Amino acid sequence: MLTSVDTDVIRVLGDPLRLKIVTLLARETLCMTHLVEETGAKQTNLSNHMKVLREAGLVETEPCGRFTYFKLKPDVLAGLSEQFAALAASARTAAENKRACP
Repeated sequence: MLTSVDTDVIRVLGDPLRLKIVTLLARETLCMTHLVEETGAKQTNLSNHMKVLREAGLVETEPCGRFTYFKLKPDVLAGLSEQFAALAASARTAAENKRACP
């Protein structure tokens, strides 16, 4: 069963720019300058999205001199993946279970 935390993560990933950011961070740790270059979004807009991703527990920061790097927390995505795998397994079984109409 999906928890409220899981549904919050799904909601957060529903935004196309945040999904793109997560996809980029799945490949490498990036700073804000990299994210601006890769997405074409404004820095202030990205800052807001990064805050949402951090609050959802998907991203963590790593200070490096005058830059802040962002990296993905794979365990959060792995947990969500396990939840979806369980739902898929349940759906396979449920396809054979048909409740009769009254």
